[in-house]
Formats: sequence, C-alpha cells, structure tokens
Amino acid sequence: MKVRPATHDDYDAVAAFTENTWPDRDGGDYIPRIYHDWIENDDAETFVLDDGEDLAGIAQGVMLSPHEGWAQGMRVNPDYRGEGVSPLLSEAIFDWCREHGATVCRNMVFSWNGAGLGQSRATGFDPAAEFRWMLPDPDPTAEAGLDVRNDPDAAWSCFHRSDANAALRGLTLDLDESYAVAELTRERLHRAAAEQRVFAVGDGDGTRAMSYRTRTGERDEETYAEYGVAAWADTEALRSLVAALRRDAADLGADATRVYIPETARHVSDAAYVRAGIYDDPDFLLEADLTGR
Repeated sequence: MKVRPATHDDYDAVAAFTENTWPDRDGGDYIPRIYHDWIENDDAETFVLDDGEDLAGIAQGVMLSPHEGWAQGMRVNPDYRGEGVSPLLSEAIFDWCREHGATVCRNMVFSWNGAGLGQSRATGFDPAAEFRWMLPDPDPTAEAGLDVRNDPDAAWSCFHRSDANAALRGLTLDLDESYAVAELTRERLHRAAAEQRVFAVGDGDGTRAMSYRTRTGERDEETYAEYGVAAWADTEALRSLVAALRRDAADLGADATRVYIPETARHVSDAAYVRAGIYDDPDFLLEADLTGR
C-alpha cells in the first residue's frame, strides 16, 4: 500500500467509506462535508492510503504553531480494518509534522470510541488530558454579578494559576482549527481579545474566572458560539462567567454554545450546580513526542 497526498479526485472514494463511520451514533461523519476545504488548506496535509484499486484510509496533519502538530480525521475503510493499516497513516502524519518543525503531535478521540482510542495508543499516542463540553443556553437577559472585562492579561494570569490549567496541561481550543487544542499562551489570548472576545471575571479581590471565544459556526442547522476554555476559582465566579457567555452568545445570534472545561469531578459538578448544562460524555486528548522518533 502507498501513502500519498489526497487530491480532489479522491473525494468519491473517501466519501464512500466515511459517510457512515459510526452507524450506531446520531449524526454522520464530517469528513465528506469538509473534504475539499481540507485539500485547500496550506497549513495541513491530507493523506490517503492507496492499494492501487481502492483507498484503505485517510488522515490529516495540521500545524497549529511552530512546534505543535495536530492529527485528525483518521478513518480506515471497513474493508481494510484489522489489517494494521492505521500505523502507516500515523507515521506519515508524524513525519510531515516533524518536517515542519513540530516536536509534539496531538489528537482528540471521543471517549465512547474504544476502537479509536486503541488505535491511537497503538500508533504512538499517549494520554494527555480529558475535557467535557459545558453547554449554557444563550440568554440576552443574563446578568453577571461580577465585573467582566475583555482583558487578556488578567485572563492569562487567572488561567495560569488555575487548577483548570493543571488538569488540561495548558491545552485549550485553537483559534483557527475547529476541535483542535494547542498550548494557551498570552499571545493567543491577546489575539482572541482582538479578533473575538476574552472574558476576565472578577471584583476587588482579583480575577476569579476567565474564558475566551474561539468562533461561531453552524452545526445541525443551528448557529453555535464556541469558547476555548473556562477556568474559575469558585461557583460565584462561575455563575458570572456563565452569565457573560450566555449574553455574548445571544448577542451573536447563536442558538447554542459549547464551552471547553476540564473533565474533573469539581469542574463538571460545578457546571451542573450552577445549571450551565453539560454534555453526556467526556473526550480524550492524546499526544506523541516527536523528538525521539
């Protein structure tokens, strides 16, 4: 089998084996919808595994920063499962990321996807962190009890000292690549403040909660507002942060939100306690050290 860059002409073959990736789950695979955009992305490389007659798999590597690679969309054609083809795609992504300066490559796997988790571990990824989506409904009348400012430096200091930072190993949602995570930096928060919005929540005793908006998008005919992380010191600060996110999403005309939070007993139960809404399942982040490969 040959690993090669994907082309627009491969669309029909890719769509044929990805249109029903998880038949027992609601919703279809996203790859057929974004395939042509993937091919046009200059900061990424999409690979297919070609046996000369059919395609056995697909995966994409993306550079999120000068040293951080991201692997996504790893799919194996059902006709080739069990034949050990996924390591060929993973190694191609690792090689591509390393050639572009990456020292680490990460990916995300749904917690219910046992096959995907096993595949990631088998191909060189190690456990990194886990997160869950908090889902507060947009509300134009929501009022934050504490002061909320678009202050990236205050937000950075708040995140840097938070247990969310420790639990997530500093990884939060990327501003450019949907569903990807990268190391949060002060510079990225300054960019978020300029292009989207940063939320630094506090009072006279200091900044007690923070978040930042990454994007708005469309999903299942709904507009959603996405927030790259939420960190808070106590439930009072979380209530004000959630109120600010509810109002922000409503001002954007969003129908729903998703907010990236650590998968810990405190963070998930705090979100439930303030009735912010939480997704049913967590997701797992894994990473591969490329420096010794």
